[in-house]
Amino acid sequence: MTSVAQLLKSKPNQEVFTIDASDSVYDAIKLMADKQIGALIVKENGAIAGIVTERDYARKVVLMDRSSKTTPVRDIMSSAVRFVRPDQTTEDCMALMTERRMRHLPVLENDQLIGMVSIGDLVKAIIAEQQFTIQQLEQYIHNS
Repeated sequence: MTSVAQLLKSKPNQEVFTIDASDSVYDAIKLMADKQIGALIVKENGAIAGIVTERDYARKVVLMDRSSKTTPVRDIMSSAVRFVRPDQTTEDCMALMTERRMRHLPVLENDQLIGMVSIGDLVKAIIAEQQFTIQQLEQYIHNS
């Protein structure tokens, strides 16, 4: 089983992008577009205050006819942030994401933000694990 720590090491870009709770939603969406990511950690006074996603934008700005340039991120962020630790498995992450219907999980170690895991990261890792297992089984069958 792949751990979250192993998964983070395999990612080409391990940087986690943040935005301040008082920044505009427009700034958040622009940063997500520039970095080609779907979520940002929201900070307030240096601490994690929440997470904001493209889904939050669609549901809490666009559908509610708000202005992204005047709405602060704190008004649309999810403040109950679920997170995982580096020693947890990809299966743990997948179960949590499925149960909570979420697509991004921050990774904390000793209360420090060290990474972010997306549903895409997990799917890629699980497929790689399955391909490895298939190759091992095929080798076993051919050598028998």
